[in-house]
Amino acid sequence: MKEVDLKKYSLEDLLLAAMKSEIESHSVYTTIANKVKNGLLKDKFKYLAAEEEKHRSFIEKVYQAKYPKKKIAIPKTTPVPLPQLTIPDEDAPLGTILKNAMIAEQAAHEFYQSLSKQFTKNDSTIRNTLSYFADMELQHFKILEIEKESMDRFEEADVYWDMVHAGP
Repeated sequence: MKEVDLKKYSLEDLLLAAMKSEIESHSVYTTIANKVKNGLLKDKFKYLAAEEEKHRSFIEKVYQAKYPKKKIAIPKTTPVPLPQLTIPDEDAPLGTILKNAMIAEQAAHEFYQSLSKQFTKNDSTIRNTLSYFADMELQHFKILEIEKESMDRFEEADVYWDMVHAGP
């Protein structure tokens, strides 16, 4: 795992970048969930969107605690190097969308690991929660990776079964 050097950024910029990233991820996952036809895959994207919203909410609370007199203003761009997850084009293959989402989740994992270290033992709850977020982002990566591998197997066989994930 790669350590992300965040020392050159202010805590405020880091928190705003994190909120921006979570908002974008929520939007992308919600959009994908609304477009896919496979019910289980739809549920997984809805789950991921809900997770990103929880992350944003927590980071917003941290921001408000650290900067109580400031109004949150999510920047259009951020100096913090996080891959941008954008709403895919109508024609974008699902495999490409999943791969891009996996890259973003891996980067988010590394980012939250590094961000957690910006908080001291005095802020152990924040530090531990951000560390937990890092672990969660890795779980998101695995969910996407499993779906991509499954999809790739079906594409190789040129087979798609509409109800393959339908349960009892």
